[in-house]
Amino acid sequence: MTDSKSPVERKYFGTDGIRGRVGQAPITPDFMLRLGWAAGQAFRQDGQPNSVIIGKDTRLSGYMFESALEAGLSAAGVDVKLLGPMPTPAIAYLTRTFRACAGIVISASHNPHYDNGIKFFSGDGTKLDDSLEAEIERWLELPVSVCESADLGKASRVDDAPGRYVEFCKSTVPNEFSLEGMHIVLDCAHGATYHVAPKVFRELGARVSVIGGDPDGLNINLGVGSTHLEALREAVLQQGADLGIAFDGDGDRVLMVDRDGTGIDGDELIYIIAAQRKRAGTLHGGVVGTLMTNLGVELALQDQGIPFERAKVGDRYVMERLLQRGWLLGGEGSGHLVIRDCTTTGDGIVSALQVLLACWRADQPISELRRGMTKLPQTMINVRVDERFDPMSREDIVNAVRRAEDHLGAAGRILMRASGTEPLIRVMAEGEDAVAIERIAEELAEVVRHSRA
Repeated sequence: MTDSKSPVERKYFGTDGIRGRVGQAPITPDFMLRLGWAAGQAFRQDGQPNSVIIGKDTRLSGYMFESALEAGLSAAGVDVKLLGPMPTPAIAYLTRTFRACAGIVISASHNPHYDNGIKFFSGDGTKLDDSLEAEIERWLELPVSVCESADLGKASRVDDAPGRYVEFCKSTVPNEFSLEGMHIVLDCAHGATYHVAPKVFRELGARVSVIGGDPDGLNINLGVGSTHLEALREAVLQQGADLGIAFDGDGDRVLMVDRDGTGIDGDELIYIIAAQRKRAGTLHGGVVGTLMTNLGVELALQDQGIPFERAKVGDRYVMERLLQRGWLLGGEGSGHLVIRDCTTTGDGIVSALQVLLACWRADQPISELRRGMTKLPQTMINVRVDERFDPMSREDIVNAVRRAEDHLGAAGRILMRASGTEPLIRVMAEGEDAVAIERIAEELAEVVRHSRA
């Protein structure tokens, strides 16, 4: 099985915006200036207020790229509202509330500080269509021009952005919902949630301890956050907390740790929310996962009569399928959850609140609610390659995958796909026999390593 390509070929945009190493094309100041200008041209609406929201995570390079984007947008005659460090979903929300024509996030999500990137939101707070990304790329091929001096865009800072977003997050749960008596450890990954997440959970009544809450521009995601649960696990056990919540650098993902230190991934979180909503009669349809979603999720939802479908990897494709089906709930094992009746994009804080709401309504700890799902053994190997390619376009890889699928039969799955953000081929095997699954994944990874076009 393989993940199909987007119908519109793009030079710069991957599955989640533009991302790369700072100082290496295209993550350079001159490109960001051109990108700001190109986006300004693509987003401009004749006769309408033309403004763009810009937010960023805590990377040191964000200052440089913020200035470059601001200059490019101004040259295109577009006003800019600067939010400073804010979670990615906050930019989606504030783009809507300010009636801006677009939102821009300067972030490389869960990547180290030496990477950075750009994500875009449309005026309604959703990821851009492929066609609009292609339009931006078309403008990127043209020389930058400057509009008349009287028509240049203005820039201003939004000082109350954190408070606006905190109130929004709290509005996604009922007024009677309370975290009184609960001790929660938050891991903010030294990233964009560091100044807003603690306020949300404290104002809802929890006793909050924070790790990963002291960004210095270089320590984002460094040994903390949703990609490094060890630090959160240790803090929860040392402090005897009831729960640990980990965000990634830009705050659109969330994973958890229960009071015993056991990690809880996005597949389990989406199951907990879906099962509770099914009981409450608020699910309104089924659940959308991705090609990577553990088969155990599908089987557990099936047992409860909840429809389940798989989309391509990436929250934009989960959202597309949800809209097609008219469903509300979807997500990925990475902790990128989409809850359409709460927000328009993946939001780590809002997703965490929905999980806690499920626990509150069931009057049970998260460790009990997750028991309804049993994950099947799954092995993922990331094979670094010199250049990105579609693995299923090569005959030796196709033949190896077919042999593995024949061996597993209906008791397992094979997934082979190229990463949308890095030069990696992701090899996944899943099934009932953990030892056999690990061996099959390693054999397939070795085929990829030695494959030649």
